[in-house]
Amino acid sequence: MNKLACCLVPLLLAGFWSNTASAQTKIPPIKFSDTRLSNGLRVIIAEDHYAPVFAIAVSYGVGSKDEREGRTGFAHLFEHMMFKGSENVGAGEHFFLIFNYGGNMNGTTNTDRTLYYEVLPKNQLDLGLFLEADRMSSLAITKDNLDNQRQAVQEERRQGLDNQPYGKSGERFNEMAFDNFAYKHSVIGSMDDLNAASVQDVQDFFRTYYAPNNAVIALVGDLNTKETLAKMEKYFAKIPRQPNPRHVDLAEPDMKAERREKMDDKLARLTRLQIGYKIPGATSPDSPALSALGTIFGGGDSSRLYQKLVKDQEVCSAVGAGGGARMGPSLFQITCTLRPGKTAEQADAVISEEIAKLHAAPVTDKELKRVQTNARRSAVAMRESALSRAISLADSASMYDDPNRINTNTDKLAAVTPADIQRVAKAYLRNDNRVVMTTFPEAAPSTPPAAAKPKVQ
Repeated sequence: MNKLACCLVPLLLAGFWSNTASAQTKIPPIKFSDTRLSNGLRVIIAEDHYAPVFAIAVSYGVGSKDEREGRTGFAHLFEHMMFKGSENVGAGEHFFLIFNYGGNMNGTTNTDRTLYYEVLPKNQLDLGLFLEADRMSSLAITKDNLDNQRQAVQEERRQGLDNQPYGKSGERFNEMAFDNFAYKHSVIGSMDDLNAASVQDVQDFFRTYYAPNNAVIALVGDLNTKETLAKMEKYFAKIPRQPNPRHVDLAEPDMKAERREKMDDKLARLTRLQIGYKIPGATSPDSPALSALGTIFGGGDSSRLYQKLVKDQEVCSAVGAGGGARMGPSLFQITCTLRPGKTAEQADAVISEEIAKLHAAPVTDKELKRVQTNARRSAVAMRESALSRAISLADSASMYDDPNRINTNTDKLAAVTPADIQRVAKAYLRNDNRVVMTTFPEAAPSTPPAAAKPKVQ
């Protein structure tokens, strides 16, 4: 099946904007092919001959949501394992080959998927495809590799979470918010679970989730679609498909009352107030309005919360708000770092007052215009980068089965009305649907005064 959707023209930023105040030129949609190989691998190709480069984004349909209790952190561990070599590629050789030919590469893991990418000159298409196919088919899973990367992930946890201000309270905040284990635990996993992982556990995980029928590969750049599909067949079609992974139930029960905790943090220097409201997944009809609400309420210096909490009343030194995008339920979060001498109760009172205003009256046309302008700016910026387009296409197909989100999201935001924003504010920004974590700087232990030294006579 070969399905074409929408069209990309060479990137001319000036052509994206109308010269008149009454109308704006529509942002050109991105054209791509969408093909499945016989083993289930989904291949998306978007030609763009503006520069002699291309990007590969490989999105596997596995994230921390797919882990089981006692074996957390596997998806993120695999992000590291996938760079330790395969049948025809030695440890570290993937990096060496990409960098040696002037490219760049990396990987990332979240709750819903694991992503790998490369950007290379157009004449290195075979290299990029060979490297991704070799590790998809024959990752080197050995005890030495596992031990090495287990230690690397544990050190990453120490540096990025355990020894960071607000790291522990942020992890606990997520645990408070969710009842379903899929989203309740952290992506990086626990030390105990990482220590308990065996080579057999890792092999089973790889066989289940790193199969072609659980992956999407998007290629964007100076490519020929027909020739690229032929090369995809050459490198990937021989990799056998596996039974489809089990379906994960992401449903969350409705909250019945506010959940609130406090935590002392010896690494924090200022008090932080973190508030979260449970919201639906990214494919919900309410998602565009919630996105617009985040921009108006806490997105940037012109947002309502910044103007009130930072500029006018000087309660917070920094504040932000917005909702996450997930396959399943997410959080609309408000985070405020308090100024010295200010209290969490003061900040909470102002935030509650501003939410009441959202409930009582629609946002202004000027505020909504800012949302639409920001959305167009983001859409244009994304089109400047072959890698950004490849990641968007691969992730949207992998998580939502809809690569065309790259073309529709801006229009959906443009269609949001003040009444839509007021409706979602009332529906989700409720006290019985919120989680509150207050993190305090841990008081330094009091030191007894030093004994007076005897005077020398």
